Amino acid sequence: MSEHSAIQAWQDPADAVMVNRMRSLLSASCLLTLYIDPDAMGRTNAFAAPVFAAFLVYSLALDYSRARRWARAVAWVDVLWFYLIVLSTGGSSSFFYPFFFFAILSAAFTSGLAAGARITIASTLLFASTAAFTTSGDELARVLLRATFMLALGYMISHWGGMVVSQRRRLELLHEVSRQSNPRFGVDHTVASVLDKTLSFYGAGTCLLLLRDTDTKEWMLRTANTGQPGHALHDKRLSAEAAEPLLCVRSGQVLLYQRPLWRWLRRGHEAHECQRDTHSWSRVDPAPAGRLAELMDAISLIAVQVPLRQGEGWLIVASRRDHSQQDALFLLQIAGQAFPIIENIALLDRMASEAVLRERERIARDIHDSTIQPYIGLRHGVSAMRKRAAPDNPLLPDLDGLLDMMGQVIVDLRRFAQTFRSGEAPREPELLVALRRQASQVKQFYGIDITVDSTGQLAVNDRLAAEVFQIVNEGMSNIRKHTEARTGAVTLACDKGELRVRIENDCRSLTQADFLPQSIAERAFALGGSTRVQASAGRRTAIEVVIPV
Repeated sequence: MSEHSAIQAWQDPADAVMVNRMRSLLSASCLLTLYIDPDAMGRTNAFAAPVFAAFLVYSLALDYSRARRWARAVAWVDVLWFYLIVLSTGGSSSFFYPFFFFAILSAAFTSGLAAGARITIASTLLFASTAAFTTSGDELARVLLRATFMLALGYMISHWGGMVVSQRRRLELLHEVSRQSNPRFGVDHTVASVLDKTLSFYGAGTCLLLLRDTDTKEWMLRTANTGQPGHALHDKRLSAEAAEPLLCVRSGQVLLYQRPLWRWLRRGHEAHECQRDTHSWSRVDPAPAGRLAELMDAISLIAVQVPLRQGEGWLIVASRRDHSQQDALFLLQIAGQAFPIIENIALLDRMASEAVLRERERIARDIHDSTIQPYIGLRHGVSAMRKRAAPDNPLLPDLDGLLDMMGQVIVDLRRFAQTFRSGEAPREPELLVALRRQASQVKQFYGIDITVDSTGQLAVNDRLAAEVFQIVNEGMSNIRKHTEARTGAVTLACDKGELRVRIENDCRSLTQADFLPQSIAERAFALGGSTRVQASAGRRTAIEVVIPV
């Protein structure tokens, strides 16, 4: 099986309405035909009218409820209804046996190949069971012919429906990969997101990313596992010898390996490689990929070459289910879609870091030239005055104290310039420092006391920190403009791959209208997050922003 086995029932609202209405149309036409021209329907029994009426009521109720959540269950119920209709209208010679294709179509184009194939087999077996009520050879031949036709055409419908559902899921995945490739999130978050979504799409157990540094020739390993979404390993350095067991691809750019489920069954133990340009597959020695699959406890392995402008990389998906050649080629498309964007993000980060370093060096030189040097000159002047003063001058203690103070200031300035130039990490995140500085200004100018606290480690990059600062700054401004609050609180928490920003203030009025700041919501949405307003006990309201990190 391919990724179709992992497809969940999905249906567009317009498609669901269309299917429900067509079901109602079919049921109504059956009942009308029974009353207008019952002879044209062949053999019918006393149960035909009640079955048709009950099916009409069921169809109208389903159409009225607009149910889409139970698409798979509805398809199976349709099969049972059609079986009852066939039994009550002549069995093997029933005029309504093509109704089974309605259930096959809706299941295949909603849930894919596997669901459509199951409905096809069930419909064929149920229709074939009507042969138990036949007595002539002609009817047996008719049952055999119609059952064979239903099985063949039903599988073709299921196959094409599965292709449509698969293409829809693939387009959705490519869209998600492109949306998550946002420079604001940084390289680490983007890579982790791509690995997690790839892992979920293929229903795999492990997803590996191997990248080789062109300078050090070392390999960096990042992994995503089923039980740990959003926890891709960062900077797991491997030597060439340690990475050797993971490098199962040598010449081709795409590898597909299938291992038999039982070790004693050697048939099916094979590997194929494909070149990206020609898309021609050829068999290769399965031993290297087999050892990697054994190491990862997988029966199927897909490895593709990551398109990088510099260096070398491989993306590997290990799964406990079979995959097809189309699945392997689509993994190559995922890599081709995501990793050039990731390289651009890394380039932007490197350019920004270099620009920050140059700016730090410039500011450090300015501090030395425009601040430290004048202090040194001032200290020399005061020291010269101290030497010219008489021993009994009453200002000597003051001059000595002033010299000591200036000497300490010069030492502090030099230490600050050195720390600033080297870019040493501050004891507290710069985001918190900036927010507390902003809160102090709000208190000084407007008399609103806003506290800023954090829980956990704020693992955010500079770009995301700048966006969060704008969100909190807008929240503080809204407290000042739209409320009569005199106190507030800002809390930042980073946990389970999410950054939660809570901006809270007291409410002096008994009734507070719901208010969702549009600018904050738009900024959060641009970062892939969400915004909601909460009313807590003690006449306090809060805006909570959740952003993936």
